[in-house]
Amino acid sequence: MKAVIYTEYGPPSVLKITEWERPRPRNHEILVRVKASTVSAGVIWVRQGQYPGSWLFTFLLRLFNGIRRPKHPILGYEFSGMVEAIGAGVSSFKPGDEVYGTTTGLNNGAYAEYLCVPEKWKLGVVKLKPQSLGFKEAAALPVGGMTALQLLQKTGLKKGRRVLIYGASGSVGTYAVQIAKYWGANVSAACSPSNGEWIRNLGAEAILDYHNLDFLPEKEKFDVVFDAVGKFEKRTLKLLLKKGGTFSSVKSLTHESLEKLEALEKMVEAGALNPVLDRTYALDEIVAAHEYVDLGHKKGNVVVICDASSNIGDH
Repeated sequence: MKAVIYTEYGPPSVLKITEWERPRPRNHEILVRVKASTVSAGVIWVRQGQYPGSWLFTFLLRLFNGIRRPKHPILGYEFSGMVEAIGAGVSSFKPGDEVYGTTTGLNNGAYAEYLCVPEKWKLGVVKLKPQSLGFKEAAALPVGGMTALQLLQKTGLKKGRRVLIYGASGSVGTYAVQIAKYWGANVSAACSPSNGEWIRNLGAEAILDYHNLDFLPEKEKFDVVFDAVGKFEKRTLKLLLKKGGTFSSVKSLTHESLEKLEALEKMVEAGALNPVLDRTYALDEIVAAHEYVDLGHKKGNVVVICDASSNIGDH
């Protein structure tokens, strides 16, 4: 099968297309023909071998993925696809099922034509794909969606509360805006003014220029400030947060669960949550996809089509 591997940390050029042995499902595993994956922030950090702005998280990243060089050669932390075969003991899936999920904690990721995942495991999730989502949209939902959901839940955000989503145009940010709106919060989005119109269409009531947050009037203070990109300057926090308010950031540990995916699916089915897709690349274009995301201007999610026989989207 075709796969993307990397044997050293660094820029997008470390990613190489190669022929790789097709995996076989072991007991309680399913073999997925991967339709799509994404270029998420987590993939970028692991490819570079560093977590921006944090020596501690960089150390933990290297501890898990390899101190000097990668020990898990295939990246790709979320996927959608179709079950090709099942191992002994599998009861929740059958060949032909359309599925989506994550590869968290597994030896190899989703930048490949085939992927084996356990039916159940502690760190990641796999689930039947909602029929209302295409393969591209489903691949982009798990990581950003679950991250936004869990971190907003921790803030205790409720109906009528004022929340500022900082970095609202990224994957986590676009989900956070929609989730907060679904919960009945008054949502303000801090982003580039050029992104304001389409983020307002996601549910933001006010668009703030993230360059000029220091100059907001007293009345603009918030019950919750959520940093969706991990770049918030904390010196401005006291200017934005109400007394007793809550700050939350993607620079926090999160965990995945089927319950979180089910909660996101309910919002999708209600028409309140939709994955925002920016660009789509073929697996052969993986270097270009990473180069684009490295620029720091993506809107929502960048999708990688892993099954060349699937006509599920292009640029």
